[in-house]
Amino acid sequence: MMVCVVADVADPALTGRYDAVFAFEMLHDLAHPVAALRTARRITGGPIVIMDERADEAFSPDADPMQRFLYAASVLHCLPVGRCEPDSAATGTVLRPDLLRRYAAEAGFAGVTVLPIEHEMFRFYLLER
Repeated sequence: MMVCVVADVADPALTGRYDAVFAFEMLHDLAHPVAALRTARRITGGPIVIMDERADEAFSPDADPMQRFLYAASVLHCLPVGRCEPDSAATGTVLRPDLLRRYAAEAGFAGVTVLPIEHEMFRFYLLER
């Protein structure tokens, strides 16, 4: 039987044991993404898959329309939402692969693999223990 749980993944009191954790298009909105990744690591021995926007590897003044859209969404929505708590990481929409790698390392993961899933808007990551 499949059971879904809705909870604050950054809450260190979150308990239970889950087969997998999927964080789809939400990590960049969290005030404390490292805490959320620590909780995900603690509550499952299975895969942890992150899906987030396919942001360019680095900022470029010649950004294409999609990258410009991501920055606009960040300034108008994602960044303000993520800054709603004290000591926020203030990530915003533009979660680049290197930043996710840093967050994952701070949460105790050994690495991050970009999964070979082709999608024009999203990038998929597997966190490594």
